Amino acid sequence: MPSPQRYSVVVAKDYLKFSAAHFIAYPGFREPLHGHNYQVSVRVEADLGPDGYVLDFGLVKRVAHELCRELDERVLLPLESDCLVTERTEDAVEVVTATGERFRFPAGDVRLLPIAHSSAEELAAYLLGRVRDALHAEVGGRGLLALEVGVAEAPGQVAYYREAF
Repeated sequence: MPSPQRYSVVVAKDYLKFSAAHFIAYPGFREPLHGHNYQVSVRVEADLGPDGYVLDFGLVKRVAHELCRELDERVLLPLESDCLVTERTEDAVEVVTATGERFRFPAGDVRLLPIAHSSAEELAAYLLGRVRDALHAEVGGRGLLALEVGVAEAPGQVAYYREAF
């Protein structure tokens, strides 16, 4: 029996990017606050629709671009860290490390993310969840078989997260 045909589309446009500051922390370690110019790509695997395509490229580009804009020029802070304590007030976000170091940022400059570490890997997983939710809201299932999001923090350094349905 022949294997089923699989189709996929990949969106990796120059404008699917964001610049953000972050630091990785885990018990006994914290790297300095620094930034990256991140590049994002999205792969959608699905059945070929009756209209002859997997999914409208424009929809994928729009969803990914909106997510990049949310993160652009922000400090990315993980809310699920096991060694950072984050406190948000109306006008600021304060982070205290396990060794007592304090960071205080204006609230508008921060994106608090439901991840444990602000690594490229966890950012890819976070973005995939957001892309998945947005695509399902726009087109329902539409034969979606898998999604993959890539987050590059530098040329040649890409973390991918893939989820099959």
